[in-house]
This record gives sequence, C-alpha cells and structure tokens, in this order.
Amino acid sequence: MKILCDIYKTASKEGMYLYVSREDKLTRVPEFLLQRFAKPILVTTMLLSEKKKLAQADVLKVMSEIVDNGFYLQMPPPLYPQGEPK
Repeated sequence: MKILCDIYKTASKEGMYLYVSREDKLTRVPEFLLQRFAKPILVTTMLLSEKKKLAQADVLKVMSEIVDNGFYLQMPPPLYPQGEPK
C-alpha cells in the first residue's frame, strides 16, 4: 500500500503535525482539531509506503490512521524521557 500524504504543522504548538492523504486533504479531519490548528501550514508532501522510515512515527501506524480515520496527529515529543525527573 502507498499513500500520497500532505503533512501540516501549526504555528500554535511546536512539534505538532497533521498527516492527511493528498486526495482527501483536510476534509476528513474533525472540526475541533482544525480549530486547534488554526491555519494549518503545509510542510511537505511525501509518498508513504511500508518501507518508508519516519523520524518520529511508525509509518504503518500513520498509514493505518489515515485510511481508518482520515488523518494522523503527531504530537510533540515529551520534554523529558520517561524515567527522568521533571
């Protein structure tokens, strides 16, 4: 399976990204999430496949979420790795 994917960021939250299929664009993203993004900023378009490596997410999970829900929301990484004091 392959998905042509648009990736958006938001100016309001560093490290938060929204992955959607290029075909559907933002039409399947819930309204409350679009409001949180305010004005989504297109970062890039890429072809996702089982062999593609992503820096912060499992490509199979991303693809599954896009097919099932219409989007994948990547949250910023935690400030402190698990096990370290805050």
